[in-house]
Amino acid sequence: MMSRLMLAAALMLAACSGKLERGIVIEDADPAPALAFTAADGQRFDLAAERGKVVMLYFGYTHCPDVCPTTLSDWARAKRALGADTTNIRFVFVSMDPDRDTPELALTYARQFDGAFVGLTGTPLELEDLKKRWSIAAYPEGDPRDGFYTVAHPAHTFVVDRQGRLRVLFQPGVSGEELAQDLRKLF
Repeated sequence: MMSRLMLAAALMLAACSGKLERGIVIEDADPAPALAFTAADGQRFDLAAERGKVVMLYFGYTHCPDVCPTTLSDWARAKRALGADTTNIRFVFVSMDPDRDTPELALTYARQFDGAFVGLTGTPLELEDLKKRWSIAAYPEGDPRDGFYTVAHPAHTFVVDRQGRLRVLFQPGVSGEELAQDLRKLF
């Protein structure tokens, strides 16, 4: 499991890693924490079943005004730049806003950027467990009762390598072309 200390160390090592142009490489990466949710179609998505593929993960929410749509737009540009090379990459958006985002809404949101993107969310209890396992924070800012609130969430894209290890972090603002360039090195 990736601790906050490991994440801080990974961020500090970013300048030391010459393997990728923009990605922050996590050396001696641990297996990615568990992530499994029931998708809108009733099928279970389990990160562990994705071994053999590179998995891009983003934890956000569908009402996000800025970072989430920008990140998924960059993913779509990266996917187009990679062309046929994307058969071994999964792009997975996980909503951290269970009060507004259903599995159907998370899927619809992700697929508006690309038809192959996966959109998921869980129950409040499942998301609390996910936050603990991934050592991330996500919480409403404002009063959720009035429906007008934002959700603080991680801004990084998490990349799980073909062996199921949490291997790379991408900061927000990495262009689709830069993502494609680094993703080619991961598979």
